[in-house]
Amino acid sequence: MTDRFVIERVDQRKGDPVLLALLVVMLGVGLATLFSASYNWAEQLYGDPYRLVVQQGIRVLFGGVLAIAVSRVPLQRLRPAIPYALVGALALMVLTFVPGMSEEYLGGRRWIVLFGQSFQPSELVKLVLVLYLAHILSRKQPLLDDTVNSILPPLIVVGAFGALIYIQNDFSTAVFVILVALLMFFVAGVRLRFFLGLTLVAGPLATILLLTRQHRVLRLVAFLNPEIDRFGSGYQVLAAQRALENGGLWGAGIGQSIQKYGALPEPHSDFVFAILGEELGFAGVVAILAVFVAVGVRGYALAFRSRDTFNSLLGFGLTSMLVLQALLNMAVVCGLVPATGIPLPFFSHGGSAVVTSLLMAGLLLNVARAESVSEASEEGDG
Repeated sequence: MTDRFVIERVDQRKGDPVLLALLVVMLGVGLATLFSASYNWAEQLYGDPYRLVVQQGIRVLFGGVLAIAVSRVPLQRLRPAIPYALVGALALMVLTFVPGMSEEYLGGRRWIVLFGQSFQPSELVKLVLVLYLAHILSRKQPLLDDTVNSILPPLIVVGAFGALIYIQNDFSTAVFVILVALLMFFVAGVRLRFFLGLTLVAGPLATILLLTRQHRVLRLVAFLNPEIDRFGSGYQVLAAQRALENGGLWGAGIGQSIQKYGALPEPHSDFVFAILGEELGFAGVVAILAVFVAVGVRGYALAFRSRDTFNSLLGFGLTSMLVLQALLNMAVVCGLVPATGIPLPFFSHGGSAVVTSLLMAGLLLNVARAESVSEASEEGDG
């Protein structure tokens, strides 16, 4: 009778329906915003206003199938495959430097291009590193005071991927990935003195790397005073701010953005949030921000109440990758931080980014399902 009761309880608990609803809302609004932001640009460039949104829709369907699949595979069965995923991600990163396998775009070689299709391995790295760190830190948690044997090996792995992303000329993504990784170290229980020592070493190095490329310095200058180079490095920042100003409180109306008609370069990409702000206004911006914050609250609550260390770290890392990336992108558009080139999850055009975001969402829902099973089992035992 007890086993039957537990099975019935597990069947009744399908994870976190609120979290699922929030993710679906973001995906739907993201596709609608992308269509509005991209149709003029796509028509001018390709002669087909539906091209980019159809591309994104196909990728969403593909990513959605993968998300459903990973949401239902028992998490413990995924763990043996994590080292292979790590090696695969490393191999894909290296392939971006192989002649004939990649193309340079905006000064960086970040994409593998085969048969007319492109893939950005650094997006996959975000997911794989979260899985790897959740796996290795949960195994080594009782030994985290042993810096050399327990902390240094995963730190080297994180540093190696960060270095490869940096060499691809993607400083912002490298810093973001490393910061989320360090947050996972902290949540796992690594002592504060480790982070203080790391800051003393890595802080000056990061500053030097930031200032060694002209375009990074120009972005920093544009952030401090975009008017200095209003037709150069400050142009996109100013255009985004104008879009938000045009939106006012309630917005210009769905599809009524002005900045997307050439004033804002590539409005379907990293600055798609500016178009949303122009069309839906301050109210729309607050609403979307609230959805992302709600996802963060659900995800972090799920992570911190989990009694399984792997599930807890996985939930924390996935939530951080999705929500902090979204907040960073919004902060860029609002002029609160320098431009980074980091996309807005579920909104920005890009197959690698949206498929990876959907995989993260699927795994986060899987963590929620695992916790439901655990709670049902405990209630059944009681």
